[in-house]
Amino acid sequence: MQRTAMAAVCAAAALLVATGCSSGGGLLDPGGRGSTAPDTSAPASEAAPGPSAAPAKGSVTVTSTVTTGLGSPWSLAELPGGDALVSSRDKATILRVDARSGKKTVVGSVPGVAPAGEGGLLGIALSPSYATDHMVYAYFTTASDNRIARMRYDETKPAGERLGAPDTILRGIPKAAMHNGGRIAFGPDRMLYAGTGDATRKNLAQDKKSPAGKILRMTPEGQPAPGNPEANSVVYSLGHRDVQGLAWDSGKRLWASEFGDHDWDELNLIEPGKNYGWPLVEGKAHKPGLVDPVVQWRPSEASPSGLAYARGSLWMAALRGERLWRIPLAGRETSGAPQAFLTGKYGRLRAVLSLGGDRVWLLTSNTDGRGTPKPGDDRILQLDVS
Repeated sequence: MQRTAMAAVCAAAALLVATGCSSGGGLLDPGGRGSTAPDTSAPASEAAPGPSAAPAKGSVTVTSTVTTGLGSPWSLAELPGGDALVSSRDKATILRVDARSGKKTVVGSVPGVAPAGEGGLLGIALSPSYATDHMVYAYFTTASDNRIARMRYDETKPAGERLGAPDTILRGIPKAAMHNGGRIAFGPDRMLYAGTGDATRKNLAQDKKSPAGKILRMTPEGQPAPGNPEANSVVYSLGHRDVQGLAWDSGKRLWASEFGDHDWDELNLIEPGKNYGWPLVEGKAHKPGLVDPVVQWRPSEASPSGLAYARGSLWMAALRGERLWRIPLAGRETSGAPQAFLTGKYGRLRAVLSLGGDRVWLLTSNTDGRGTPKPGDDRILQLDVS
């Protein structure tokens, strides 16, 4: 069935604060080559440690290269048994990667995808009932909008023909050359969450009638999830510029990584109905009614995309910053300053997937038109983290 996102968000008035004026600054993507230089008059990153926090040291070891030769990869999803699915933004295909041999098999393509700029086939996620329904969810850009669809994955069919016809569950998310968001993930509550962008129209992030610049929460069928701030709306939080990372910690708290404009990229602790400020503010502003980020970075050191939780820390992939950030947690706060690993070694980093314990997969993003590909790019790296 197909449903419209506009109908799902129209009842969100009580959730949202009044629309403010757009802040200054342009619409340049801080992850791209055209980004402005960061303001060096302030620290590159700022954390909010708890009152008795002590710096927590971590480590990252690259144990293997799982596979190479990926083109414009964007998202990872772990299959039962340990293999993974990988989406290709520009090719609109989904590959299966064998976790042991690294062999790549085309599962199928997603019809209707219109790759351009930062748009294309973006986030993918497996149904929480995948063992029985075999559903793969995808967030993608069409000629007119961004939308979310689900497809049945049939492993018995020939390679390239294993994805069924897409069932669109949400449409009408504004699109643009930049700021399409695109990360989707099922939470501990078995509901589907989606991070969207402002589609380079800043005020949409504060617009109660638009799904842009929001985190959305819905049932697997695309309906407003029970317990949402407004019963008839998929809107879960607002005031976001471009959310590309979603992860839950051991306390089932939702965290999101977000592209800033010229000043600050953000890591936010997401709570239902809260306003995270864009475009009224960027970074920590300490304004009533707006939620400050827990951590902020200069875009030159971050431009964050994927996010995962492992070994008591959040792990955040940085595109322009070309590094993996570790953010140790202590409840709702951090337990020390963020640590950067692999800086400049593998180029732009797009996605992080926790495999349980200390094992993490890291996806590079050097063939996205903004990186400098090296032989073998793009690749999946297996890490041991602590």
